[in-house]
Amino acid sequence: MLIVSARRSDVRPLAATLYAYAFLTDLVLLYPLYALLFADTGLSVGQISSLFVIWSATGILLEVPSGAWADAVSRRLLLCLAPLLPAAGFALWVLVPSYPAFAVGFLLWGAGGALRSGALEALVFTELDRLDATGRYARLMGRAKTAEILGVLAAMGLAGPVLALGGYRAVGAASVAACLLAAAVATRFPEHRPADGTGPADDDGSDADPGWLASLRGGLAEARADRSVRAALLLVPAVAAIWGALEEYTPLLARDTGVALDRVPLLLVLVWAGTTLGGLLTPVGERLATRGYAALLVVAAVALAAGALVRHPAGFVLIGAAFGAFQLATVLADVRLQSRITGPSRATVTSAAGMATDLSIIAVYAGYGAVATAAGNAVAFAVALVPYLVVAVWLAARRT
Repeated sequence: MLIVSARRSDVRPLAATLYAYAFLTDLVLLYPLYALLFADTGLSVGQISSLFVIWSATGILLEVPSGAWADAVSRRLLLCLAPLLPAAGFALWVLVPSYPAFAVGFLLWGAGGALRSGALEALVFTELDRLDATGRYARLMGRAKTAEILGVLAAMGLAGPVLALGGYRAVGAASVAACLLAAAVATRFPEHRPADGTGPADDDGSDADPGWLASLRGGLAEARADRSVRAALLLVPAVAAIWGALEEYTPLLARDTGVALDRVPLLLVLVWAGTTLGGLLTPVGERLATRGYAALLVVAAVALAAGALVRHPAGFVLIGAAFGAFQLATVLADVRLQSRITGPSRATVTSAAGMATDLSIIAVYAGYGAVATAAGNAVAFAVALVPYLVVAVWLAARRT
């Protein structure tokens, strides 16, 4: 018992590093201002939209290959490199603002996100497994999601004053500084990989490198051959993509309630507060059986649709609660996936789920635009949530 307690206490350094890394990665003061920077530079709406496409496409193309690289080389190394790429991009944006610089910046930002995705989840789960503490994975990742949100909120709060003091260059410098700090924090991640030919050299000196191609093949083969892994992998985009895409449209939904423009941010605070609470409720959510999880999706979908269709500021109370439930469901979907991966290519499989999520989000964007143009934002929200009912029925039928 004393040995187990001692090993479990070792989770604390990992948790502290994870939370700090998550917070700093999203402490980007350019978040609420980069669209204004682009417009002030003279870009048209079409050019700005094309930059978003470049950003999304980069992440999609590099997601799985970077996961295989993390499995073959070092997950910690990729987590160190990930913030450095957007840091370079942000510097370009404010030093030589122009369409080519913005495009390169989004390429770097997308690549950095791809390096982090998959590698982070795989490293955390593997370290917890070494400490016989995989049962704490959900709690840690739920709190990490909350740390990310707090980073975004802090960036939003600081962006205005920093902009007033030093303009876009000061905002860019602060964003670069946060990325550099995130890279420094990443060096504190522990990394112990199996000394059985399934991973790179680790902190204990084991040396084994299956190679990038072998890691890629191994991860894809596991997802293809193991039905439970494949089902868990598909569940991640099925849960995460829709509400993740709808979040981008909440300002439009808030404006449609008829509130004054300066009151829109206040309604969005309810959304962020709900999302934050959802991450913190992960330990409670772990108690849900499959049918309970399916019911969570149904309740969240109905609440979000109702909150949107009421077309009143009070509806954002329901919307915030629904986003919290979806955040909880997303973390639990990742927990399910990590618990079912048994092979060494954990980051590869996780990255495949991330790529599927990104592709699904783009599909939601396209569908939302078509429905919203014809029937308005509230109806588009309600229609977009219908797939959650299908997913809930599928889960209830599987019972696994």
